Amino acid sequence: MDWLALVLAGLCEVAGVSGINQWNRNRSIGSYAIMIGGFGLSFVLLSYAMSTLSMGTAYAVWTGIGTVGGALLGMLVYDESKDWRRMVFISMVIVAAVGLKLLA
Repeated sequence: MDWLALVLAGLCEVAGVSGINQWNRNRSIGSYAIMIGGFGLSFVLLSYAMSTLSMGTAYAVWTGIGTVGGALLGMLVYDESKDWRRMVFISMVIVAAVGLKLLA
């Protein structure tokens, strides 16, 4: 259950980042609610996951999901650059998070 909470926390982090982008494009109560709700739920779920997972592993996975998810969301939804070099660095973030888990 702790890993599920951690993955959901990372996905909520991506929702919060999406809310920031929407807020910058159109300052509406809906985009603000997505931003605050996404980040708030993300922190609650991360806190729950850290009750059983080590801090280093939980934080690395959470930030990795947020980083990769935000970059992919930007490329797929907001028409950001899909340059192959971005994909290489996104892959490096994933490898680093998996590596930390394997060594923990």
